[in-house]
Amino acid sequence: MASATGDAPRFVDDYLLYLLARASHVVSAEFHSVLRRAGVQVPVWRVLATLSGSPGETVSGLADTCLLQQPTMTKLLDRMVRDGLVKRLPDARDRRVVRIQMTPRGESMVADLLVSAKKHETDLLARHPEIDAMQMKTLMRGLIARHRRGKRAMAAAAS
Repeated sequence: MASATGDAPRFVDDYLLYLLARASHVVSAEFHSVLRRAGVQVPVWRVLATLSGSPGETVSGLADTCLLQQPTMTKLLDRMVRDGLVKRLPDARDRRVVRIQMTPRGESMVADLLVSAKKHETDLLARHPEIDAMQMKTLMRGLIARHRRGKRAMAAAAS
């Protein structure tokens, strides 16, 4: 792929990690416009979508899933608790651990957005019939899981 000026290709034009990030950014922007119209910030959506169908998540688990640093997640959760969207509860097995659960107000807010998100995914895939969604999701889940295992193994070896 040549650069915009027609010269030699840029590094990023053939760099897998950039292409993954760029593809996510481009297609997510379409759904983010739905969120803006609903008055919901992207990080709030990510938290509510993550909590949907979950009995509760830890703050660090939410931060990881929602692509945020833990201090940023804590501040976001403070606002979401204040707005009545989520609540903090002690973990049943370890009272030092805090679990985040969605409130009925949060469930109400996210319900239509979940439908919109699935519709966006369906519409996106319809525009790209060459994509096997199940195969792509399996590939992405595997990539994430292998990376996490590798990261844990590196951390264990360092200690």
